Amino acid sequence: MKKLLLLPLFAMLVAFCGSASAQSVDANSPEQLIKTVTTQVLDQLKSDKQIQSGNINEITKLVNEKILPYTDFTRTTRLVMGRNWNTATPEQQKQIVEQFKMLLIRTYAGALAQVRNQTIQYKPFRASPEDNDVVVRSVVMNNGSPVELDYRLYKTPQGWRVYDINVLGAWLIQAYQQQFNEQIQQHGVSGLLQFLTQRNQQLASGKAS
Repeated sequence: MKKLLLLPLFAMLVAFCGSASAQSVDANSPEQLIKTVTTQVLDQLKSDKQIQSGNINEITKLVNEKILPYTDFTRTTRLVMGRNWNTATPEQQKQIVEQFKMLLIRTYAGALAQVRNQTIQYKPFRASPEDNDVVVRSVVMNNGSPVELDYRLYKTPQGWRVYDINVLGAWLIQAYQQQFNEQIQQHGVSGLLQFLTQRNQQLASGKAS
């Protein structure tokens, strides 16, 4: 399971750690948004020694400044929780979003150190002008091995936002749904929040297995 979840997060980080500001990326075109930021990120990660070394503070800063402007992680978390989202208080929802984001960052920060010579090939983009939910499909060539990588975006008043990633047929949201639902069924929403918080504390202290 851990190896499976590594791929979606790695894909998300590679795609959305671009060096440009939000103003310089065309968020009105889902295909152009993905292409522009992905090109920028590969250049940055290949030269950023602190990120390559797994510096958690730099990676967290990078995610908050460069990834989040082009994603809707609240929507991602809400879909992972399903109907349980509405049973959480607004404060619990806010904390779960933050803890889930930090869990992904801390668990897979080392994946960024693997970025070296990856290249991206994009499949033909198929969508109608009136579509509000689309998928941009691509293939990452990783040391000669093709990895299917798709991005699901939806249209907002501020432009297109990514909320799900598919790697080799495994969607990020689907991958976490069972784990979240099991925690809530056994311990409630507060139990899920406690689980995420404790897991982050373990990862921060280096005690997690």
